Amino acid sequence: MGKVLFSALNICIMLSVLNESRTRLGVLGWGVVASALLTGLVWLLGQRLHGVALLPDQGASWYYWQLPDPTFWSRASAWTGYAAHQLVSWGLIHYAQTRVRRYTTGLHRLNVVALAANAGFIGLHAVQTQLFYDGLAQDVSIFSSQGSVVLLLVAVLLMENRRRGLVLTWSAPISEQVVGFVRRYHGYLFSWAAIYTFWYHPMESTSGHLIGFFYMFLLLVQSSLMFTTAHTNRWWTLTLELLVAVHGTLVAVMNSGPDGVWPMFLFGFVAIFVLTQMHGVGLGAAARWWIGGAFVVAALGVYSWRGFGRIDEVVRIPLIEYLLVGVLALLIWAGVRLAALVRS
Repeated sequence: MGKVLFSALNICIMLSVLNESRTRLGVLGWGVVASALLTGLVWLLGQRLHGVALLPDQGASWYYWQLPDPTFWSRASAWTGYAAHQLVSWGLIHYAQTRVRRYTTGLHRLNVVALAANAGFIGLHAVQTQLFYDGLAQDVSIFSSQGSVVLLLVAVLLMENRRRGLVLTWSAPISEQVVGFVRRYHGYLFSWAAIYTFWYHPMESTSGHLIGFFYMFLLLVQSSLMFTTAHTNRWWTLTLELLVAVHGTLVAVMNSGPDGVWPMFLFGFVAIFVLTQMHGVGLGAAARWWIGGAFVVAALGVYSWRGFGRIDEVVRIPLIEYLLVGVLALLIWAGVRLAALVRS
């Protein structure tokens, strides 16, 4: 099942790229190919890690892939690598916003530097895993890694509120000042979410790790393409949003089996696609009705087997994300107002 879904994932990504011009196909196509090759490298190097001794699994709040007895160097290597990667990424974003500031169909020299820098830090993390194994997971909660990706997705919903609406094309009454703030500074947040999650995990070769690293590599490609038309390719950005549904579903199946909570992740994230995301890529009304109808039929089919008493799983993730959009908007508004008061 995992192999079939992973193959379907690759097909979906390539189809999304085909919706744009040849120039964009070149940039994004090579990004997908490079991400797939890097994922293969993670799998290959991961074969050398099978002898690492780990503690027994201790539940949902426990991250299994960490050393029983971490050393100064295992911690320092992970945190130093992460800090350097993060600072370089933020420095490139700042340079782009202050020096580049114009979009192009090709690559700026800065994009080439960013791609090379990310490739270098991916190689560094690979070496660090082989020598010291531990990622950031030794010192921070597993929920911080998951939460960083959720925050990224919520920020996208907020940022795109005016263009595609929040629920069925209805736009939430969020001020332009708040949306503008997120649009201007989202690169710093998204860079942190991707890089922090990337360094949280050792480069293990389990199916869950491989799918996750493939997703992180794509996000790093997206981060590197700032101020290019590929960066704003709507089908490409939609694909990046949807990948969390594939990743979350597959990991849930692997961890808890077919009777586990995988429908919550699958239908929860696809519900956000139906309610919000599919309305921003120019699909006609008929196509959207067909997609919405297929979603309802699939959900009813699964829960007729699973039990309708558990169908509330479908709305848990959408409710959480939409609530967080409001919370994030309120926090940003308060921060902007406070900064204005301090300046005055």
